Amino acid sequence: MAQGNGNGALGGAVIAVAGAGGPAGRAALMRLAEAGAVVVGSDADPQRLAEAVDAARYAHGGATVVGDTVDLLDPQAARDWAGRIEKDFGRVDGLVHLVGGWRGSASFAQTDLADWELLEKLLIRTVQHTSLAFFDGLQRSDRGRYLLISAAGASQPTAGNAAYSASKAAAEAWTLAMADAFRKAGSEDGPRSAAAILVVKALVHDAMRAERPNAKFAGFTDVTELAEAIAGVWDKPAGEVNGNRLWLTEKP
Repeated sequence: MAQGNGNGALGGAVIAVAGAGGPAGRAALMRLAEAGAVVVGSDADPQRLAEAVDAARYAHGGATVVGDTVDLLDPQAARDWAGRIEKDFGRVDGLVHLVGGWRGSASFAQTDLADWELLEKLLIRTVQHTSLAFFDGLQRSDRGRYLLISAAGASQPTAGNAAYSASKAAAEAWTLAMADAFRKAGSEDGPRSAAAILVVKALVHDAMRAERPNAKFAGFTDVTELAEAIAGVWDKPAGEVNGNRLWLTEKP
């Protein structure tokens, strides 16, 4: 049975990261590995995933970081992935949902419903499939966490972001329903596991800054700050975070 690097607050924890190949996923793999967790990433792009896993392994020698190409639009594939993690590592203590995507329009009237069809898959279906696949395993954990990364636009949609904001709002509602299930499965002392939402305005990373050196990215959250906040959720009791939106930007 593989072990984490043993050094850090998450030593012994097994945490899955969906969408691990993107910039935010890479940062999350790095931070969770640094905290001592066994980290299991998934992404639809095998090359991008392999690069992210290799980078995290290189940065934190001795940590167990593995990748698994999973089609999270397939509910059975998501269940199989969750089952493999518990079989291989004996437990699962977290699922960090970083599957993203964005489409927008110049105005509300110009909204293309094809954008909704795409975003409904990326931002809602993957949440549904991962939450249902991992719920039982997270409930068995003594520190289970399901973390959705959402956007402030879900609470205050703009005219050109109807499809994106509606998708994020639906994903938030689904995650809060999962939180209620954890609450109902808990005891008088509170829930054993938690589902929570980390809210950003938008994310920024070094490549974006290099491409647009004069841009200010006001209110954006750096992916390394997001990764720090993700790891920090395990520092708090389940009852403190379950069903809550944890704001990393100003509330609208």
